[in-house]
Amino acid sequence: MKYVSIRWFFACCVGVLGVCIAAIDLKAQSYPSKPIRYIVPFPAGGSPDIVGRLVSDRLSRPALLAQQVVVDNRSGAGGTVGAAIAARSTADGYTLFQCNIASNAIAPSLYSKLGYDVLRDFSPISLIGSTSSALVVYPGQPFNSLGELIRYAKQNPGKLSYGSSGNGTSPHLSMELFKTMAKVDIVHIAYRGAAPALADLMGGQVPVAMSNIPAVIAPVQSGRMRVLAVTGLKRSIQIPLVPTMIESGLEGYYVSSWYGVCAPAGIPTPVLDTLHSQVSRVLHMPDVVQRLTDLVIDVTPNGPVEFSAFIRSETRRWAQVAHDAGLSAQ
Repeated sequence: MKYVSIRWFFACCVGVLGVCIAAIDLKAQSYPSKPIRYIVPFPAGGSPDIVGRLVSDRLSRPALLAQQVVVDNRSGAGGTVGAAIAARSTADGYTLFQCNIASNAIAPSLYSKLGYDVLRDFSPISLIGSTSSALVVYPGQPFNSLGELIRYAKQNPGKLSYGSSGNGTSPHLSMELFKTMAKVDIVHIAYRGAAPALADLMGGQVPVAMSNIPAVIAPVQSGRMRVLAVTGLKRSIQIPLVPTMIESGLEGYYVSSWYGVCAPAGIPTPVLDTLHSQVSRVLHMPDVVQRLTDLVIDVTPNGPVEFSAFIRSETRRWAQVAHDAGLSAQ
């Protein structure tokens, strides 16, 4: 009798498991069957939003997901507000998140109560690409190169200030890394976005700023600001005469802001595979590559495993930068 009971128990378990697997397979086959939310954790109009709308538009096409993918801008606290919303969403493939260097690599070192774990609460799908930043100055300032800025800052410690798009953003940490490596004291002024920071720089209220390159191209070309160096390993094709930080004498300095597509952790593997396949198709479309290139974004799609490893590496790197800069989690 006991032997029969054990056999009956295992038969039931196998049956239940089979039903669950069949349900998952059926769900995956019908995915997607309704609109998908694509959370962008920054305001409308900026580079992250433009990237998000480009990717979501292509994913919505009949030949791809064939469901509307709707951008949902949830900005605030260096991208962590949108990240927390995404992390708490149902893991069914109907919420996507535009993960990024601020929300998914820098934030753990600056916020003690994030409301999410960057390594535990997301399923990375694919890296989209990366872009460099530029160190820009008000034209009336007495320095025309990175070397001259460093010398001036060392001669006038604490008297210069710089603007960024906000605490915890890539421009903020990029500048803090610069300060640490150059051994200079420049005061940080955090703005609510790149636009007001650059507006104050062009008006002469702040002498220095760090910003992603797409936001500075037009004002640099019109003479309203001067760019001293870019943060990438190579020069920008939009401003090819501007040297990199390394070329300007800051050996070893390199920063690249990045965007990717993630989902809440735990989505079914078949759904994850579908999303990765379709996102990869989007990022290999010639018109998408050209549009992102115009935005100074180097398109580098990869897979979930590679993207996960990349995020872990970036998290460790920025934890070290925050530590060296004396920035503690608040």
